[in-house]
Amino acid sequence: MSILSKEQSERALETMRYFLEAKDPQGQSVWDKQQKLDRDRIKLIEEELQPLLAKFLAGDLELKAFKTHVDSLNKRHEYWGFKGIKGQMFFNMILNVSEDEAETDQELKAALAVPTSDAMAKSRLNTFISYVRRIGDEFVESGGSKHGRPKVNSSAFFLSYFWQIQEPKVWPVYYTNSVNTMVDLNLWRPSENLASDYLDYKRVHEELASLFTKQSGKKFGLYDVEHVFWIKGGNPFGGLKPVKDPNGDGGGTTDPKPTQPNGNPDLSRLPDSYVPPVVSILPRLAANDPSLEDAAKASGTNIARAFEKNIDAAFTIIGYDSKLLGQGKGRVPDGVAQDHDNSYAIIWDAKARADGYSMGTDDRTIREYIATQSRELKRKRALRNIYYAIISSEFQEDHDEAIRELKMETDVSEVCLLTADALVAIVDAKLRDPMNLSLGSDGLQRLFCHSGVVSIDSVRSLLA
Repeated sequence: MSILSKEQSERALETMRYFLEAKDPQGQSVWDKQQKLDRDRIKLIEEELQPLLAKFLAGDLELKAFKTHVDSLNKRHEYWGFKGIKGQMFFNMILNVSEDEAETDQELKAALAVPTSDAMAKSRLNTFISYVRRIGDEFVESGGSKHGRPKVNSSAFFLSYFWQIQEPKVWPVYYTNSVNTMVDLNLWRPSENLASDYLDYKRVHEELASLFTKQSGKKFGLYDVEHVFWIKGGNPFGGLKPVKDPNGDGGGTTDPKPTQPNGNPDLSRLPDSYVPPVVSILPRLAANDPSLEDAAKASGTNIARAFEKNIDAAFTIIGYDSKLLGQGKGRVPDGVAQDHDNSYAIIWDAKARADGYSMGTDDRTIREYIATQSRELKRKRALRNIYYAIISSEFQEDHDEAIRELKMETDVSEVCLLTADALVAIVDAKLRDPMNLSLGSDGLQRLFCHSGVVSIDSVRSLLA
């Protein structure tokens, strides 16, 4: 019996057709590129992941060593996004809060073994969820931080990753992006029961694999359905630049729909973006898009100042205590965003550049006002970490030495080069799941705790 209606199937087919027609920036077929990615994934599974997991399940590899090997392998091969919040970080938290390593070892062996049926998968997920909830509650009751306990909603991604390693053609990975895409296309909506949700998710994938195979003449498996879902936003694990979404704004990078004389947008389909216009326009402002000059002038501003104002709005929407500092106030950064609960601040500057920002052009000025602002922040409030972020369209490859000097000569912990489309993706992720995506060390702070470029791929990889 079909799960999807005729209308739902057609919406999914639109995205499939777009995927099959898409090409990467070098003109190579996205389908062909993803087929190579899948061959590489299967090779890695057969040669490294399956033997590693089999050793652990057989008792020939102790738990901590298994965790370390999984971490190392996924850092070297970013095919699954396992190094993000719902994968390796979740794994680390389980071991951190567990007081009985032998019990944890037993629970993980029982949960990671591949199920032989949907009913068994549901039972194992429910059992594992109960275990994760219990050790998390015990950790908090004994004085631990709520942010330090493993999040129950990571369980489906975590287990399905290991199940897919054992049977790639049977068990899809429960990706956040795939869930969001299915919801945006109104193909399915998750409930409050994660185990049941995973089985529904699996059934939709199976039905779409069959539908896509029939309609395209190409053999679609679970991996291929996953790639179709990624095409809406760009695949961070496949080396593809983001491509425009055929049915939406793809995170806010396309022009708005035309407006009728009464001021209402002329919509052929209801919007599915979570991103408000004041944020969705950031990539165009970052690129100093000349077509926006007249609109900025009519609004009584210019592109540079609008970029600063809209970045401040984005940080505020995410949940930071954000404040503009720059406009007409001399040598100061453009703004600061603080997270008081987790004791850190982000000093930020906006650099609207058509060809990307190059560090080194105004390093001395930056060093001076970062030093002043960081001292002021520490004087007013005890902060564990202060980060410095530059937001622009993209960044030229000349920043390593400049970053080192800023870290040595100021109080900032890290220097982050944040692309505007990455900031849009952060807003989208926070608005989609505000209760479960924190600003702290178990969430968005992890994006700022490493120096260098923070791209839209970095965001999607962190969030799986």
